[in-house]
Amino acid sequence: MTTMIDLRPQAGHVTVLLDGVSDDQLAAPTPCESYSVEDLLKHLLGLTVAFRDAARKDWGETTATDPATPMPPLPDDWRDRLSVQLRELAEAWREEAAWEGETQAGGITLPGAVAGVVALNELVLHGWDLARATSQPYTSDPGSLRTSIDMLSQSTAPEDRGEIFGPVVEVPANAPLLDRAVALGGRRPDWTPVAR
Repeated sequence: MTTMIDLRPQAGHVTVLLDGVSDDQLAAPTPCESYSVEDLLKHLLGLTVAFRDAARKDWGETTATDPATPMPPLPDDWRDRLSVQLRELAEAWREEAAWEGETQAGGITLPGAVAGVVALNELVLHGWDLARATSQPYTSDPGSLRTSIDMLSQSTAPEDRGEIFGPVVEVPANAPLLDRAVALGGRRPDWTPVAR
């Protein structure tokens, strides 16, 4: 039996943040050092389509594009578009076929079950990035956090992390699940736009 994860709660947590992003925050820094808020939003626009199509096994330009490829400009209707794409992403991963066999995302062929977990982790970490960068509260459900922690714990050695994640940040063993997840994702849980 295929183990499926519900991406809807996490997609909903990210969607809630969108109306809290003001235009004057687009140039603000984020916990991802190379990303401004605008860059982060463009990345979310791209990854929601790529992982939606990966779930559908709809291989093509959206699933073959390297995440390092320069991103198109942020569209004026980004809030509406991203809201729709987050919903479509979560719905696509509700299908059992999405978790079976192989698929493609970011130009990499990988098992569907792995791609679904990666998609969820992207929402967990980048949702936190967006919330922190725009000084908004952030909620993530415990199930999503545990899934991210399990995934990120599999490659904690610096040589295994490549360019995707920074070095693991040390946090107390009894730290909240969210702090543990973002620390494993190479972020400082106490990061703020002011105290970088």
